[in-house]
Amino acid sequence: MARYRGPKAKISRKFGEPIFGPSKALQKKSYPPGQHGRGRRKKQSEYSIQLAEKQKAKYTYGVLERQFSNIFEKASRKGGITGEILLQLLEARLDNTVYRLGIAPTRRAARQLVLHKHITVNGHVVNIPSFTLRNNDVVAVREKSKSLEAISDSLASHSVQKYPWLEWDGAGLAGKYLTAPSREDIPETIKEQLIVELYSK
Repeated sequence: MARYRGPKAKISRKFGEPIFGPSKALQKKSYPPGQHGRGRRKKQSEYSIQLAEKQKAKYTYGVLERQFSNIFEKASRKGGITGEILLQLLEARLDNTVYRLGIAPTRRAARQLVLHKHITVNGHVVNIPSFTLRNNDVVAVREKSKSLEAISDSLASHSVQKYPWLEWDGAGLAGKYLTAPSREDIPETIKEQLIVELYSK
């Protein structure tokens, strides 16, 4: 899903949520897309509900099928609640953290900033969006990139939304990934247990 270039509004309407950010189409048409969007749809099977939840998570965080499977496998090997660890690993991705800090308006834009070497981790340029952050890693805008209009516009329009696992220094355009977030702190409405059930089949 990292390379999904199709209509964003269609995906948002499919899940009934602004997956890619605020969507006017979702406000106007709150029903699913397609010929039978308004009508009554047949009852979904347990499998289709679980699969839809996985697809929703993939679209939300912008990861491909193989990437998602690898992250799930990594989460299942760790001790603890697999679903919660899965979301923690997704939140620890560099592109997601750049988005959460407000450096980019969307995860897709954050991915572009990372790919074009505008972001550093602990003082070193990292151009891998899937790079997994560790406790106390410092994510910053590269010195020569601080004047980029895209970054300044995003920071200016970014609503003040603080996350307990992140620390932001506006003067230095740098943030710190303090620790893995707890499930109740992650704002996404993903039902991770359904994904765990899908993979356990």
